[in-house]
Amino acid sequence: MGRTRKRSTLANRAIAASAALILGGGGLLAVNVYASAGEGWSGSGDQRERQEQQQVRNASSGMSTIDCPEVADGLPEDMPDRARGEVDLELARIDNRVTDAYQRLAQSREQIAQDPSFAENVILGPLKDERLASIQRIAVAIGRIAERPQGMESLAPCTLRGDENQNQDGDQNQDQNGDQNQDQDQNGDQDQGQGRGQGQAGNGPVANDFVDIRTVQPNVDNPRNQRGASTGSFTSDCGRNENKKFNPDNVIVAPGVRNGAHHMHDYVGNQATDAFSDNRTLARGGTSCRNQGDRSTYYWPVLRVQNGQNDNDLNEDGGGKDQNVGKIQTPAQVTMDFVGSPVSKVTAMPRFLRIITGDAKAFTNGDANANASWSCTGFEDRQLKDKYPLCPPGSKVVRTFKFQSCWDGRNTDSANHRTHVDFADEDGRCKDGFRAIPQLVQRIVYNVSPQANFAVDSFPEQLHKPITDHGDFINVFDRGLMDQMVACINTGRRCA
Repeated sequence: MGRTRKRSTLANRAIAASAALILGGGGLLAVNVYASAGEGWSGSGDQRERQEQQQVRNASSGMSTIDCPEVADGLPEDMPDRARGEVDLELARIDNRVTDAYQRLAQSREQIAQDPSFAENVILGPLKDERLASIQRIAVAIGRIAERPQGMESLAPCTLRGDENQNQDGDQNQDQNGDQNQDQDQNGDQDQGQGRGQGQAGNGPVANDFVDIRTVQPNVDNPRNQRGASTGSFTSDCGRNENKKFNPDNVIVAPGVRNGAHHMHDYVGNQATDAFSDNRTLARGGTSCRNQGDRSTYYWPVLRVQNGQNDNDLNEDGGGKDQNVGKIQTPAQVTMDFVGSPVSKVTAMPRFLRIITGDAKAFTNGDANANASWSCTGFEDRQLKDKYPLCPPGSKVVRTFKFQSCWDGRNTDSANHRTHVDFADEDGRCKDGFRAIPQLVQRIVYNVSPQANFAVDSFPEQLHKPITDHGDFINVFDRGLMDQMVACINTGRRCA
């Protein structure tokens, strides 16, 4: 005979609080993590009461985040270069305001549970005003030189949204265990006492952000080489960031702004790279690359293990101040290969070409620009975009970035830092007006234990989701070495 499921008074209060927030908060807020909790429980009344009280606390502090439209996507493609500096500064200010608002949200769970209008009045309303002011300054900056963009004001409002994986994690753990102190993920790994799988900082990752790689079917399908393909490769050895060059800047997206990324980056290659680097600085900078003709900048978010320990940046921007905690992992291996096109020869990259692959805000932006590829050694025919891999013993975690391989032939950057480059189509062809360039394939390998306790750094509101993984590259190859690369690739040789 099936179990009779009843909701207690406190459980109903949790659900009522969830409903009130959804209706009154101006957007979806994931406080209904335990909407089904309290159903089918067994045990003493005291134990049930303690569980119910914890349930209410979880409902008021459930994993949720701020979802804002990407203002950069509303910029005109022909934005004048003279306006770019001011526009990038305002975009960085917008990111700062979103991060500040998320911090207020994280600190205001109880107030929101008690007053559903709190989120709108104290968090979303002021955020909209701040974003609108920056958007208007962006429009004015562009309008001084070119036609003023219209309609960008519609990008100002933000909403609150939930983490579906957190909901699944909460329901599954509660149903499977029935014991508040025995949270386990689907693979039986303990959550290290990190608050029901919410991560050491309280904003992710959660158990359902992970999957056993052995349960994933092979899914890699590379285009076949055709006549005229460029089948060679060029490898640049720039180390593993053994010298621990880190900063939370992003010189491509937020030049001139300290902590423009709100998460820590690993750097290899050019050692002069920070928020204030320009082409001249990079051209003169030292490099960790074995071949000194490669002064390119390569950077990506650090990977941390959240095992209760912290790194030296606990009280610094990009680290603990931005809810990125845990021990930074030095990669076991980093390889950077430049490869050709399956349908044509490649042409040289222009010096100081900037490429971003992936989207640091893909959790809230969606996966249109996401390009994360997670896997394990021995299983790299199966790649994950929105899950971290749990690797079997003897296997290592792998992050792979395949950068855009088509260039518009004119620009080294663009207003949104994307439209001057593009990916080839499924057959390997560049779209009209674009030409094939050497494709950077970056592979980063880590020795981490097969537990659901590691994550990449992220903007705090992105909840350390694997889909937010991304890589950045600025080409500072000497012309002679770039020509050598192109010749190797086009003639089918393997060079280093």
